[in-house]
Amino acid sequence: MLHSPTGTHQKSRLEEFTELLKDDHRVKVAGIDLDGILRGKVMVKSKFLSILESGFGFCSVIFGWDMHDKTYPEELSVSNAANGYRDIIAIPDLTTFRRIPWEDNIPFFLLSFYEPHTREPLAVCPRGLLKRVTDELATHGWEAMCGAEFEFFNFKETPESLASKGHHEPEALTPGMFGYSLLRPSLNQEYFYNVFDECRDFGVNIESFHTETGPGVFEAALSYDNATRMADMANLFKLSVKQLGMKQGIMPTFMAKPYSDQPGCSGHLHFSLRDIATKTNLFAASLNNNPSSSTAGTMNTNPANRTNPPSPVEEIDEATATAQAQPRQEWEDTVEGVEHMSQVMKWFTAGLLTGLPSIMAILAPNINSYKRLVENYWAPVTVSWGIESRVSAIRVIGPPQCDPKGTRLEMRVGGADINPHLAIAACLAMGLYGIKNKLPMPVGPTTAEAEVEMAHQAKGGNVKVKAERLPKSLKDSAMAMMEKDSIARKVLGDQFVDHYGATRLNEYRIWETAVTSWETKRYFELV
Repeated sequence: MLHSPTGTHQKSRLEEFTELLKDDHRVKVAGIDLDGILRGKVMVKSKFLSILESGFGFCSVIFGWDMHDKTYPEELSVSNAANGYRDIIAIPDLTTFRRIPWEDNIPFFLLSFYEPHTREPLAVCPRGLLKRVTDELATHGWEAMCGAEFEFFNFKETPESLASKGHHEPEALTPGMFGYSLLRPSLNQEYFYNVFDECRDFGVNIESFHTETGPGVFEAALSYDNATRMADMANLFKLSVKQLGMKQGIMPTFMAKPYSDQPGCSGHLHFSLRDIATKTNLFAASLNNNPSSSTAGTMNTNPANRTNPPSPVEEIDEATATAQAQPRQEWEDTVEGVEHMSQVMKWFTAGLLTGLPSIMAILAPNINSYKRLVENYWAPVTVSWGIESRVSAIRVIGPPQCDPKGTRLEMRVGGADINPHLAIAACLAMGLYGIKNKLPMPVGPTTAEAEVEMAHQAKGGNVKVKAERLPKSLKDSAMAMMEKDSIARKVLGDQFVDHYGATRLNEYRIWETAVTSWETKRYFELV
C-alpha cells in the first residue's frame, strides 16, 4: 500500500524514514526509461538513507540504449561514448513510498533523474517531463486528473518456453472470444484475483477488472487520480501484472497487436482539468460560468478597470467571454452533448487534435503499434472527435452518460504499449497549448451521419467530412515530431524531441533491416 509520510514539519525526512524503515535492511528503487521500462536496483538500507535527499549516481546508459540494452548507433546527447555514459543523478521521490506485497513487503520508491551539474530535471526523464507540464498547469491554479485503461493478452508461457518456440504461436491462457465473462476468470482464479488484490496492496488502485473479447484477454481500468499518481500507477500496474503472472507460469503482454487477425490492446487515457482550490471540474459547462469560478466575484476582469497585468486565470476568463460572444461553429448548435463542454474543454480538445500527428510517436511508440491502428478494428486512425464516439480519436464523455463532475475526454489512439508518463505529459501539454492559444476545433465532431460518410470515404467515395489520416508508421510519426516547427517541439522542448525522435527512428531502422518469419515463409522455397 502507498504510504504518505506525515509529520515532516516536526522531524526531518531522514528521521522519518529511519523510523518507517526500522525493520528493513534493504530497499528497492527504480526509474523509468523512454520505453516505459522500470530500471532499478536493491540497495542496503544504510545506503538508501544516506542518499535520501542528495540522490546518487545512476548510469545514464538507460537513456543511451534500447529496450534490449543495445546502445544506439547514433550518439545521443544525454548518454554516449564521448561522455563515457556518465552518471546522472537519481533522487527518490519519497511520496511514492510503498511496499511490494509479493516480494516480502520490501520498501519501494520511484526515482526521478536530474542533470549532475545543474540539478535540473533531465530533459528525457519521463517523470521529469510530466512534472514540467503539471507545474505549468499549477501556475494557472489547475491540476490534471487522469484515468487509464489497459487491455492485455495472457499466455501459458514463461520467458524460457516462449524463447524455445522462437516467440511463435504462444498458448493462450483461455480459448475463444468471451468479453465480460464470469466463466473464464474461474479457470485462472488465483491469478485473476491476485492481480486485483495485490495491486491494491501495492498502491495501484484498480477500479474494474474483466475479460475482453479475444483469447486470454483482460482489461483493467485504474481509479481516476491526479496526473502524476496515475502515470506512476499505470506504469507500476504493468510491472505488477508481469511479476504476478511469472510466479504462476503466465506471461501477459502489453504489445499493441499480438495477433494479426484479432483486435489489438488499447491503452486509453481519460483527462479533465480541475480548479485546485475548489476541486471544480473545469471541463463541465454546467459547473462553470467561466473556467475560474473559484475566483469569480473577487477579481476584476474588466480590462478597462484593471491597473495590473492580467493573471493567467483572468486571461482565460476574458478569452472565454470573447469566444462565447463570437458566432458559434455550426455543429455547436446541432450536435447533442456539445452544450455540456465548457470553453476550456473545447480549447483543450482542439489543442490535442491539432497536435495529435505531432505526438503520435509517443502514443504509438513501437513498430507493432501501427499494426493496431488500422481500419475496422475499433482503433482510431484519423484526427477526429465525437460525443460518446468510440470510433474517434477523442471520445467526449459527459451528461447524461455521467454526472457533470465526471465530464472528461478519452484519448483512444494509444495502445497498451504506451509509456504512461510520456503519453500523459504529451496529451496534457497539447491540451494546454490549445487553451493558451484559444484554438478552434480543427474538425467537427463525428456523428452517426459522419460515420457513414467516413466509411464511404474509406471505399473511395467523395465525402464532406474532414478527417486527416494519422501517420501510418513509426518512421512517419518520428519525422512529424522532429520537424523544425513541430508543435511537439513547442510544448515538449527541442532536447526531448531530438533525443526521443532519434530513439524511434533507431527502432524503425532495426525493423527495416530485419528478416522476418513472414519473409522466409513466403520466399525461402519459391523465389
